[in-house]
Amino acid sequence: MIRPALALLLSAAPLAAHSPDDQTPHDQAGRIAVMSAFEPEWISLQADLEGAETQTINGTEFITGTLSGQEVVLFLSGVSMVNAAMTTQMALERFDIEAIVFSGIAGGVDPSLNIGDVVVAAEWGQWLETVMARQVGEAFELPGFLDSPFPNEGMIFTRETTVASDRGAPERRFWFPADPALLEVAGRVAENSDLAACNADNDCLTEPPQIRVGGNGVSGSSFMDNAQLRDWLAGTFEAQVVDMESAAVAQVAWANQVPFIAFRSLSDLAGGGEGENEMGVFMSLASENSATLVKAFLAEMP
Repeated sequence: MIRPALALLLSAAPLAAHSPDDQTPHDQAGRIAVMSAFEPEWISLQADLEGAETQTINGTEFITGTLSGQEVVLFLSGVSMVNAAMTTQMALERFDIEAIVFSGIAGGVDPSLNIGDVVVAAEWGQWLETVMARQVGEAFELPGFLDSPFPNEGMIFTRETTVASDRGAPERRFWFPADPALLEVAGRVAENSDLAACNADNDCLTEPPQIRVGGNGVSGSSFMDNAQLRDWLAGTFEAQVVDMESAAVAQVAWANQVPFIAFRSLSDLAGGGEGENEMGVFMSLASENSATLVKAFLAEMP
């Protein structure tokens, strides 16, 4: 008698896990998802949030309310690609998300950029979606059944990602775009925004921070602090900035056909600066500048 009862219990479990109620957002108000990777941006955004209400879903706090005149839900993505993809999809399933706005710090890749600058990239790709190729003589070679659209860096060959969605058949692609209409709003905001040049400890930037809207960003589950790889990212992908989350969020947004944009303030030069990585000094300044710009962006949105 035990085995039939156990079989019945196990067969019923998947049905309960995928009931119709689970497919309906728990919060029906149309909201903008405002995501942050680290707490400093999140705390800054919460400071101006009106009517805040918090709920915890699978260990992640989601805070709803009004920010800069917009109905929003704030939450931390978690650091790195899998965490960012997981929390983004969770938000899309539990809330009626009309757009996704990411606020965070990043490493500067473009040599013309400086610490404190903010990049609002037009598209994002995953540079660490790779094959680690075997060495054959003096070169590295891919298996015959794999390919790469980019020049390699030693054994590293970056590949495209195959994405399934309601757009049609699974599609191979590397770049995932930010929403053109949101980029247009960001451009208007950039023209009228001033960013801080010093942090609370009075550590100041050598150059006034600038805002760059457009260009490319790349992401991967690796903290970048290597000058040689930084140069490769700049040359191969024409990247301005590198981080550990944005491309994952961009991919989830693309697959769900939800408008997306990311604001990334440079806390360091990804290994391109002199001496130790600068993030420990300028993370707070970069976080505050990113959050300040996002609040101005929300106020400008229709």
